[in-house]
Amino acid sequence: MPTNKKNIIKKIVDALMSVLLLCLMAYQVTGETLHEWGGIAMTVLLIVHHILNFKWYKSLFKGKYNAYRVVSVVVNTLLLVSVALTALCGMAMSSHAVPFLYGMLPIAFARRFHLAMSFWSFILMGLHLGLHIPAMTAGLKWNGRLKASVTAVFAVLAGVGFWLFVKNSIPDYIFFRTPFAFFDYDKAAALVFLENLAILIAFAFIGAETASIIKWINGKSEEKKTQTLTSVCLVLLSLLIGAALIICTVCKTDTSPSLGDPTTHTQTNQRLCPEKAYKLGKSL
Repeated sequence: MPTNKKNIIKKIVDALMSVLLLCLMAYQVTGETLHEWGGIAMTVLLIVHHILNFKWYKSLFKGKYNAYRVVSVVVNTLLLVSVALTALCGMAMSSHAVPFLYGMLPIAFARRFHLAMSFWSFILMGLHLGLHIPAMTAGLKWNGRLKASVTAVFAVLAGVGFWLFVKNSIPDYIFFRTPFAFFDYDKAAALVFLENLAILIAFAFIGAETASIIKWINGKSEEKKTQTLTSVCLVLLSLLIGAALIICTVCKTDTSPSLGDPTTHTQTNQRLCPEKAYKLGKSL
């Protein structure tokens, strides 16, 4: 296959996976049936993605490993494992796309691992995208002021993403603290997608700035040292924005009036998907 044509196909596949990823993370918008078929589509696209990038596997044991290559291989390997576990466990709970595979793994195990691994895949996908951003934007011709402005905007968006990451209880999911995913079915679909996009941007931002820092480690010029200091400051800025928003949210929650049980009051609009609740309860 000609190189240009192959690169175009790669970009199309990557774009489709990015869009589909956001759809898969919006279960309360798509519903169970579309979620399952979307998972099957994502699995197929990932297989195509790895076939198109098979040279990467062939080069794993060739050449020297610098800091960037080590980080990239670790992130890619963890991403592959988390995605494979997400797909396997998802199929083990399927009621629509591949119902004949339902129960091939213990449901309690499949439920917990599908939930945790899906969010780990989301995080690692963001880091994976971010690590490639410097290379993808290297050919862009923009002045220093424009680049600084765009980077600052993404630092703020990343801060919002980190806040939403905590606010939506994702740490509880990735560290197996809860076996069920709770969704706000009253939240507007557009807001669900925007929140997921902000979280993805947060980890992509970390990946991009990590790549910039690694370039300084491998370089010696004063300019690269200055760029690294800027990258570190931007990451700290995004984390501080996220921390400030989290503190504001906690303070607002603590001072707001409660009716009856405060736990029930703060989780009024969050509930487990009824179809999943019935099926999982039946299986336990």
